[in-house]
Amino acid sequence: MQTKSIVHSLDGHTNNVCAVMFHPKLPIIASASEDGTVRIWQSTTYRAETTLNYGMERAWALAASPQTNKLAIGFDEGCVCIELGSDDPVASMDSTGKVVWATNNDIQTTNIKGLVGSGDDAIPDGERLPTVPRDLGSCELYPQMLKHNCNGRFVAVCGDGEFIIYTAQALRNKAFGQALDFVWSGSGTGDYCIRESPNSIKTYKNFKESQTIVPATASADGLFGGTAIGVKGSDGVLFYEWDSGEFIQKIEAIPKDVYWSDSGNMVLLATEESAYVLSYNAQQVASAIAMGQVNPEAGIEGSFELLYEISDKIISGKWVGDCFIYINGAGRLNYSVGGQIETLVHLETSAGGQTQHTVLGYLAKEDRVYLIDKSLNIVAYKVMLAVLQYQTAVMRGDFDSANTLLPNIPESEYTKVARFLESQGFKEEAFEVTTDPDHKFDLALELGQTETAHALLVETPEEDKDSTETESKWKRLSDAALKENNLQLVEAASLASHDYSDLLLLYSAIGNLAGMERLADAASKHGKTNVAFIAYLLTGNVEACVELLVSTKRLPEAAMFVRTYLPSKIDEIVALWKTDLSSVSETAAEALATPSVNPEKFPDLDIGLQVEQMFLAQRDATKATGLPGIEYLTAKDDLELNLIELIKARQGGGESKEADPADDDAAAAAEAGAAEAVAEEAMAEEAARVAAEAEAAAEAERLAAVEAAAAEAAAAEAAAAEAAKAEAEADDFGDDW
Repeated sequence: MQTKSIVHSLDGHTNNVCAVMFHPKLPIIASASEDGTVRIWQSTTYRAETTLNYGMERAWALAASPQTNKLAIGFDEGCVCIELGSDDPVASMDSTGKVVWATNNDIQTTNIKGLVGSGDDAIPDGERLPTVPRDLGSCELYPQMLKHNCNGRFVAVCGDGEFIIYTAQALRNKAFGQALDFVWSGSGTGDYCIRESPNSIKTYKNFKESQTIVPATASADGLFGGTAIGVKGSDGVLFYEWDSGEFIQKIEAIPKDVYWSDSGNMVLLATEESAYVLSYNAQQVASAIAMGQVNPEAGIEGSFELLYEISDKIISGKWVGDCFIYINGAGRLNYSVGGQIETLVHLETSAGGQTQHTVLGYLAKEDRVYLIDKSLNIVAYKVMLAVLQYQTAVMRGDFDSANTLLPNIPESEYTKVARFLESQGFKEEAFEVTTDPDHKFDLALELGQTETAHALLVETPEEDKDSTETESKWKRLSDAALKENNLQLVEAASLASHDYSDLLLLYSAIGNLAGMERLADAASKHGKTNVAFIAYLLTGNVEACVELLVSTKRLPEAAMFVRTYLPSKIDEIVALWKTDLSSVSETAAEALATPSVNPEKFPDLDIGLQVEQMFLAQRDATKATGLPGIEYLTAKDDLELNLIELIKARQGGGESKEADPADDDAAAAAEAGAAEAVAEEAMAEEAARVAAEAEAAAEAERLAAVEAAAAEAAAAEAAAAEAAKAEAEADDFGDDW
């Protein structure tokens, strides 16, 4: 500007140039022309990088964002916004926690060791660390890659087809040169490799050129460092040995990144959609090279072996022992142990769902993995090294080592370890390790330890005993105990979970009269009217059945029920039914008949009342103990008795009709019983005779009342049926009781 002399001319446009600008962040110059193109130039070398043509007629204006890599272009027919290059952070961390990063051409550093803190003062996971940057200086080229060597003493910067190696502490120049790609060795301090051209790879040992490798591929498109040199080809990746340059093996996968473990025995190839973990036999490779047994085309057989595949898109990662910690394309921080994937945390993503973070490294002494985002903010997440080592030992099947490592793990991590063991099928070991009561309960059920699961539920805190989750656990315990025929535990679990349906099934199956009576009261109290009604009916408590029907507004059902079981209450229940029905239809209500008003509609009602009294007397006689199951074979025939017809026959008032064979058999049985009673009367006192006769009559007539009442209900009068039908048509009460 002072001399106004021309520094350089940028030639290429074929029409007037309308706009030119220096990008405020990137080392580029953009020019827009009426020829419809936008050209991008390198601002240091003035080399033409690319030409953009969107077919939108003349280009007139350019604008750039100072904080991003975006560039806006104005044309005759519209505007285009593009992103230049990558906005991923250019940063590296060594094994001691020293971080170096580039902001444009400026190089800065900081030390994050100890920043997280410990105990209650520790910075929570995911919060930005309060780093204090220190300027190291300015780089002579624009950094596109920055990487520490294996021991952290040197850092390499690569960009614009050049590389420079600096000392990490003072940014002093150690070496430089032309290179399309630059990678460090996994072991040698000054060992590195460069890709000079698509057909030439050079290795350096202790910063001195060692040898040139001509890769066995049409074009070398990339370079990967680590324990072995990886050359990316069009159909796979070729590995070469560092010292000799011998060809090791070709892997038919096209990776975008290659990650070697610190020990060099494992390597991960991250492709666009998945990743492959392979083992590397360094001893076999060294032996084959020493003995001259290297096949120039196939390499060294058995040098690599596929261990497992990770079906995940890996953005960045870091080996910690035999465990690989990585960030996937969905923004989750995961780690893989033997192919088993565990998610540590869901990270923030962009509006398009892309991850904003990159893995920096791992500090074993602090049990932290460090990430850096696109704004160069550094965050940390706790990952226990002892846990990773334990899980690795489990995956190897080395439980002796795993048990030795377990005491080194804090108890707060035991549940996490137990869930990992469970996922691997080691449920008994998981049960012994876990400290979470919920997890322990689940494992106890899976292992069939129902008594242990019961003990765990009994220890549930008082404030959690009525929770939905606790009731669900009791139900699961009840189901498990039922499979083991542990009926006592089934009852206890069903009572605790208020599972009245299971209790109804249980008590009816085992003939538990007292339990059924308690169930009826409890179900009624908790609004389980279906279960309560059945339980009351099974225990003979017909009065409670009627009360339940009335209380739930099931008056038609209540009327039919008392017509069968409690004819003495017909007037009372029909009166309630009439009152309720009159609010809907007076005509239908008036059509209902009652014994007191319409006695002709209820034939044999007086006999029905006698049967009712016989039933109630029999129920009271057996109320305390019920009928023992051993009497079933004799009592079951009583179900077929028609008590009304029997009473009418004895009174001589039965209608003249053809004799029913069943009634004849019943009458014969009754006469035989009377004969036996007469024989016994001669041998007993009058009072004993009367008591025995009453007991025999009650026993004979007990269950027959059920059949008689059912028959009577089937022959209900037409008026009552029509009234019920009219009511149903007028108003449907549903079946929601």
